[in-house]
Amino acid sequence: MLVILRENVENLGRIGEVVKVSNGYARNFLLPKKLVVAADENNVAIIEHHKKALDKKRLAAKSIAQETAKKLSEVSCTISRKVGEHDKLFGSVSTADIAEALKKAGYTVEKRSIEMATPIKALGVHTVTVKLEPEVSADIKVWVVKEEE
Repeated sequence: MLVILRENVENLGRIGEVVKVSNGYARNFLLPKKLVVAADENNVAIIEHHKKALDKKRLAAKSIAQETAKKLSEVSCTISRKVGEHDKLFGSVSTADIAEALKKAGYTVEKRSIEMATPIKALGVHTVTVKLEPEVSADIKVWVVKEEE
């Protein structure tokens, strides 16, 4: 099924692109979330007409993301956790915890845009990547410290 992207979809494309996806993926995921519209003649003509506006929108979003990435790369957040014997964490630090710490610091970042290979399970300084746009990302430092009792 040919569809036109209304939003950036990871591993699929950017706003305004015409892509081919399976019928089930389009019907069950993309269309209900209003991420795409069907690529009929009318919709393709409308997209072609609005191509310049879409390019301006992409460039504006990318420049905002680059500014935010520059600010985020200077930020470090501290997360305190209870530790047991030999300074081993009870549980782990997840992307939701990092998103909450960044929110307290004044940055709104969705937890799904924070990339970690595995959850953090040790005290210390860890580097985490925040992906703001497909080509724009920032590395932030996460300090995991002992919780004071």
